[in-house]
Amino acid sequence: MLEANNLLPRIELNPAQPAVGTVIVLHGLGADGNDFVPIVSELKLPADVPLRFVFPNAPLMRVTINNGYEMPAWYDILSTNIIQRADETGLNQSIAKIQSLIAHEVAQGIPEEKIVLAGFSQGAVVALSAGLRALKPLAGILALSGYLPYPEKVISQSSAASRNVPIFMAHGTQDMVVPYPLGHTAFDNLKKAGFAVNWQNYAMGHSVCETEIKDISAWLTALYT
Repeated sequence: MLEANNLLPRIELNPAQPAVGTVIVLHGLGADGNDFVPIVSELKLPADVPLRFVFPNAPLMRVTINNGYEMPAWYDILSTNIIQRADETGLNQSIAKIQSLIAHEVAQGIPEEKIVLAGFSQGAVVALSAGLRALKPLAGILALSGYLPYPEKVISQSSAASRNVPIFMAHGTQDMVVPYPLGHTAFDNLKKAGFAVNWQNYAMGHSVCETEIKDISAWLTALYT
C-alpha cells in the first residue's frame, strides 16, 4: 500500500550527523526493505561520509513465474526467460514510484547529485532503468546481480544527464537465478553505449559477499569525498 502522498512504504536510516547524501536501496523479488538494512553497518563507512539510507518496499503482486503467488515484486516475470519476459508495464510503474522517492529526497534537501540509486536482482533492474532516465545526474547507480530486460529501449530512453554518472555493477560467477552472462551482457551494452560503468565479479551465487561489501563501501566513500 502506498502512503497518502503516493510514496512507497519504506525503512529510513539516518546518520547521527547531517547526511551528505542518500542511498535508495531496492530489494529483490520476494524480499522487502528489511533485506539490506544489515549491510549499512557492514559497510563501515568513515565518519566523514554520513549517509541516509532508504529501503522502499515493492508492492505486492502476483508473479507468473511463481505460479501466480502474491509477493513483493517490482514487476511481473512472465516466464523462466526473465530477460525477455519481464513485464514492461510493471517495470515502468516501478520506475515512476522510484522517481517519486527521488523527488521526495530532493524536497528534503538532498539534491539529485547526492543521491545513489542501488538495487539487487529485480531491484538492480529498476535502479538501472530509473537511474538512466533521471533528468538530472545522480551521484551514482549501484546494480548488484541484475540485468537489462530491454537493453536497446533502456539505452534509447536514457537521459543525456546519465551519461557520466558512475555505475557500479557486480555479479556472482555462480549465480543460477540471474545467470552471470545476463549481468555481464548488460555491462557490455552500457559500456558500448558510452556510460561510465565499472564491473566486478565474485565467486558466489545470487547473493552478496564480504569482499563485495568492502568494494561497495570504497565506491561510496569515493563518491562523497
